Amino acid sequence: MLALRRLRAVFQTLHEVTSMVLGVSSFTLLCLVWLPFVWVLRPLFSGEARRLIGHRIGRRFIHQGFRLYLGFLRLFCANHFDLAALDALRNAPPRVLVANHPSLLDVLLIVSRLPNVVCVMKAGLMNNILFGAAARMAGYIRNDGPLEMILQAEAALAEGAHVLIFPEGGRTVEFPLDPFGQSAALIARRANVSIQSLLIGFSSPYLGKHWPLWRRPELPLRWSVHLGTCYTRPADVTACTRQMEHDMRMALSAQPGSSRP
Repeated sequence: MLALRRLRAVFQTLHEVTSMVLGVSSFTLLCLVWLPFVWVLRPLFSGEARRLIGHRIGRRFIHQGFRLYLGFLRLFCANHFDLAALDALRNAPPRVLVANHPSLLDVLLIVSRLPNVVCVMKAGLMNNILFGAAARMAGYIRNDGPLEMILQAEAALAEGAHVLIFPEGGRTVEFPLDPFGQSAALIARRANVSIQSLLIGFSSPYLGKHWPLWRRPELPLRWSVHLGTCYTRPADVTACTRQMEHDMRMALSAQPGSSRP
């Protein structure tokens, strides 16, 4: 009996290591396949009118690519996804989307279901050789220039896109939620749009702030995104930010596993 348990443990470890390698290598391959197309297509959409078309094409390709990638993880890497709630936003008016940020996969979860999302991203990711060119073609926004970030987000909302921002400023350090910045509420007030909160759930803090890239996952992995509260255009940026943080903290604290480091 002991020998059987040890054998099962060995097979589980091999399965998890294989899934980790497949997951990382397939994402890298996806980026490498798309990169030459971006280099060819970007110069074709350099004018102002054509730039908007280029953004739409870029977002659509990222959306389809992430959808394909999550399908691969589902089939071959023992990942399970509950993302159907996001479909209600596909035809909704432009909104600022705010979400908690437990993992590197969070953007993929959301964008895989919503084809017209502009993400506010760290400057380092925008400069990344694998993903940066595709992000720039899609009109994604750098977060290292506050005024420029707000103006670009306002323009994206005016064009009809949702704007996704992680108000914690990075992956969560102290679960269930780190303190919020005020950018999301400020963008929503300037653009005269509502704010939709998204609650990301997880079975394991895989690829979180405390999880090294080379550490194998605990399979199976389960991911979910559910809709939280929708806030009307904020009159008071500070009060709205505090309310969003409080509401999301309470909702996430009630989810199983949300306090795991």
